[in-house]
Amino acid sequence: MKTFKIKFFPDNLECEVEQGATILAAAIKAGIHINSACGGDGVCGRCKVVLLKGNVVAQPTGLLSLEEKNKNYYLACSTSVHSDLEVKIPPESRIELDKLSKEELGLRLKGLYAKSEEQLFSLSAKSEKLFLHSPLATKLYLELPEPTLDDKVSDLDRLYRAVRSLGHTDLIQTGLANIRQLGELLRSSDWKVTVTLGRRGLATEIVLIEPGDTSDKNFGMAFDIGTTTISGQLINLKTKEIAGTRIEYNMQAAFGPDVITRIIFAKDPDGLEKLHLAVVDGMNEIIGDLVKESKVDLNNVTCVLCAGNTTMIHLLLRVDPSYIRREPYVPVANFIPNIRASEVDLMINPRGLLSCIPGVASYLGGDLTAGVLSCGIDRESDLSLLIDIGTNGEIILGNRDFLIGCAASAGPAFEGSGVSSGMRAAKGAIQKVKIEAKDYSVKYTTILDGKPQGICGSGYIDLLAEMLEKGIIEKSGKIKNINHQRVRQGEYGMEFVVVPALEASTGKDIVITEVDIDNLKRAKAAIYAAVSILVRHMDFELDDIKKVFIAGGFGAYLDLKNAVKIGLLPDVGMDKFIYVGNSSLAGVRSALLSCQAMEKAQEVAKKITYFELSVDNKYMDEYMAALFFPHTDLTRFKSVKL
Repeated sequence: MKTFKIKFFPDNLECEVEQGATILAAAIKAGIHINSACGGDGVCGRCKVVLLKGNVVAQPTGLLSLEEKNKNYYLACSTSVHSDLEVKIPPESRIELDKLSKEELGLRLKGLYAKSEEQLFSLSAKSEKLFLHSPLATKLYLELPEPTLDDKVSDLDRLYRAVRSLGHTDLIQTGLANIRQLGELLRSSDWKVTVTLGRRGLATEIVLIEPGDTSDKNFGMAFDIGTTTISGQLINLKTKEIAGTRIEYNMQAAFGPDVITRIIFAKDPDGLEKLHLAVVDGMNEIIGDLVKESKVDLNNVTCVLCAGNTTMIHLLLRVDPSYIRREPYVPVANFIPNIRASEVDLMINPRGLLSCIPGVASYLGGDLTAGVLSCGIDRESDLSLLIDIGTNGEIILGNRDFLIGCAASAGPAFEGSGVSSGMRAAKGAIQKVKIEAKDYSVKYTTILDGKPQGICGSGYIDLLAEMLEKGIIEKSGKIKNINHQRVRQGEYGMEFVVVPALEASTGKDIVITEVDIDNLKRAKAAIYAAVSILVRHMDFELDDIKKVFIAGGFGAYLDLKNAVKIGLLPDVGMDKFIYVGNSSLAGVRSALLSCQAMEKAQEVAKKITYFELSVDNKYMDEYMAALFFPHTDLTRFKSVKL
């Protein structure tokens, strides 16, 4: 088959693909990340590119305006290559997967320390520690007695005996590679060695044997693998200190913005491998950056513990995730045994371990288990709620007596996809909005004061709340026909101009359309209805909830009053809301530093009852009732004055 060269501008990157390949596939091969929110199905219209030179064949689409077609715009996902090409990728079609700045990193990690951490890291002798300090990988310095005619046990038994003498009385094992080197290593080190111990099921494994005393050089990596970002921390396993933190964008975004599109892509030839490598490459980059910055020898990184939604963990482990989206929605595994990190290509000590916080179900993963662990809901006497707002609104309700959870398919609207001017929470994203009642002028702030490029989730929540309060939209979400230049008829119905083109970095008006409002309304309705159904299913009222934990990077910018005003969050009183930041990463840290915490996480995962919303007949009624701002039943939102 013929092959052709594709050159992308302004990157000046080039690749070669076979005839008939899409421009999107060529961009991925070239290492350029184009926004393809629908995963390349040709229905989102986000992957617009400009053809500068060459011949292509494009599928018909209504997602390009006549003006764009006249300017040689094409959808990268549905345009195939039939000659050498030169292609320009406009700014609005890009996914910038650059490193986060220190300021943005701080915002994403903003929040409360977990209860478990406060007690685990407490410096007060009087403070009761929740978990004992017993890391996933522990180093022990041993001085073994030399063998004699009266003590002729084998070298391996001699090593086991010394380990047991320090309290490790369970089954001890090690690998053949360690046994092969043991004889020479013990004698050349004068019988003074350091062993690294790790848990492998019910056994303690001697993972590594080193000459001399290296017990003070033991580090582990804690990871939260999100659909959008990967957060990693290098932890000193001896001192319990955080040596460094990094967050990178999950490079899987190039293959789709949410878990469903990625599950579908995984069925393509080499799809699963590409998704696996995308997440592993991101994790390895974080590991590499942190060990270099902290001047840590990579061989002293002995373990990795991670949490993520069920799909992310399957892709990390290179396990087929397709059954997650097929009825009856059963994952291959929720509880993953400890394995070698090298088995999934993670670049730490070659014999280092990888462990995963257990998940609950297809759409309730280990990130929620870790969140419960860090927030301490399972230890609360009062009724508490944990909400992680993302593509799936994941919710846990309960206390020390019970835990029940569900996942609402909210869609990616609050993460910037499926809305005309949406973008992720990055520099230039409008995060806060105020509208003046007199002249409808818009005051806004952007993340890191960048020139406005689009609107992120918190900005949309503010915008909806302001438009509702100022009478620009009706409770149904329809834009009123107001005689003002900001309100106009657009290509897809009525729209409101938030930022005129002259002020925007893209040179185009930043708007919110009625179609956008409808998508956002459906997303907020899905989350609110899930909370309402979960509470009522357990025979409680919303007012019975005493604490509402808001988790995830989304909450760093969230105006809780506005979230209540539009009916995204229940109206239970502002004093009950607690923003906990990345509760998943906090839980992972605790479990990395304490086997007791990991055992508690396993107990929590087993304790959570998964509630399938789709089988509850009342869920659709709740959902339909929530398709208004804030709700059809205004008695549920007594604090909202419109």
